Amino acid sequence: MEEKQPLQQIIDIRKEKLRMLLQKAINPYPNKFEYNYDINNVIEKFYNLISHGEVYDKEKILVKGRIILRREMGKSIFCHIQDFTGKIQIYLKKDILGEEKFGLFLDLIDIGDIIGVEGEVFKTKTGELTINVRNYILLCKSLRPLPEKWHGLKDVETRYRQRYLDLIVNPEVKNTFIARSKIISSIRELLNSKGFLEVETPIIQSLVGGALARPFKTYHNALGIDFYLRIAPELYLKMLIVGGMEKIYELGKSFRNEGIDRYHNPEFTMVEIYQAYADYNTMMELTKEIFIECCNVLGYKDKILYNDDAKSYEIDKNNFQKFTMSELFDKYVKIPLEDFVEEKISEETYQKLGIETYEILDDEKTKIKKTNKKLIDDVFEKFIQPHLIQPTFVIDYPKELSPLAKYNFYNKKITERFELYVACKEIANAYSELNDPLEQYERFLQQTTDEEKMVLNLEFVTALEYGMPPTGGLGIGIDRLCMLLTNNNSIRDVILFPLMKLQK
Repeated sequence: MEEKQPLQQIIDIRKEKLRMLLQKAINPYPNKFEYNYDINNVIEKFYNLISHGEVYDKEKILVKGRIILRREMGKSIFCHIQDFTGKIQIYLKKDILGEEKFGLFLDLIDIGDIIGVEGEVFKTKTGELTINVRNYILLCKSLRPLPEKWHGLKDVETRYRQRYLDLIVNPEVKNTFIARSKIISSIRELLNSKGFLEVETPIIQSLVGGALARPFKTYHNALGIDFYLRIAPELYLKMLIVGGMEKIYELGKSFRNEGIDRYHNPEFTMVEIYQAYADYNTMMELTKEIFIECCNVLGYKDKILYNDDAKSYEIDKNNFQKFTMSELFDKYVKIPLEDFVEEKISEETYQKLGIETYEILDDEKTKIKKTNKKLIDDVFEKFIQPHLIQPTFVIDYPKELSPLAKYNFYNKKITERFELYVACKEIANAYSELNDPLEQYERFLQQTTDEEKMVLNLEFVTALEYGMPPTGGLGIGIDRLCMLLTNNNSIRDVILFPLMKLQK
């Protein structure tokens, strides 16, 4: 059997078969194949149309697919072929194909090859829909064997590095990315139906802004200056609001030069949405609509089942809750949020809470004290996040944690901001956007640190000085939303080609 042979020996044998095909003047890589059905369409149309043992010879069927299984039985061969829509059995008989054509398939066609077939459908006595092949054509000769058919592709490293193999042998992976496509399409369709305009802003930027994060740095040879990959499109989108584009969104990539784990990939997809003359309450309602619509497009009725490690969650897609950040600190941390914000928490108290106050940088040698924002984030993540299972809006963040959000007019210590958590994960972040240029300038000054730079973006402040109307802004992490709605607990399982270490 081919599976037991060394890989290089298999490749050499297949290359010899390729040479023999060429000797017979057979093109192993033709340019085109005309077909009239996808495999799933054949199954949907004919499965209930014919009975066991019956042949439906009223229509010629032309399909294409990759051979994923093969059984030889004397003068006949059974195979399964698979395209993107499904798989079906094909039946090749020597009496029908002729000795030369049958012999060529027997000797020179392998599992993994892509073929086109022509024939009629019938049902075997066991009820399996099958194509009785009258003719076939080789569309692509495969020189490497597929992973062993009975065990599939389990090695995580191989699955992520060679996603094409993962898609071939693991049908559930294909379904995940079909679902991802539906989620993205449904978000676009909903926003477009509400009069939002999709726009594009620069990915290569001269200044870093829109979030507190470390950027990727690059260099432009012609201009002779450093640039950065965007960490968020936020500032440019709000400049468009200044320009009079009142309902806009951008769905695309952002980049953050930070750690990799099962919730973070340095390159990620998000949608940012801005609506003039709106606030964070408006965006809260829009977030609900988007979340429910994404659930609907995937066929969820009321409940979403999500498994994370050893925990299983049953999420009610319509059961949205709302708490202030202060309420959650009082309930689960038992220490007022204000004490953390005003840096009244002692080192000893952090130790009792089990929170490390120092962190090791990437060089694994330098030890630095965490910023107050980072400490509050750590406390929130440890004590509060595990309780946010049903869709929960956490609202009214301290001003110190939200440099781009508008403060509450009656309590200037807090901002009109919310984050949406589902199954203990942050899915969305939204503000009533700060449009006071003087206040924005002061916050930029306060937020600039050595660890996480919110660069003083004078271009953005200048835009605000021309006047930005009251605006609601919303950002949704597409990858995390897809993790939740496809029941995957690693971000790498919902990104086709996640970032990986280079192989030596």
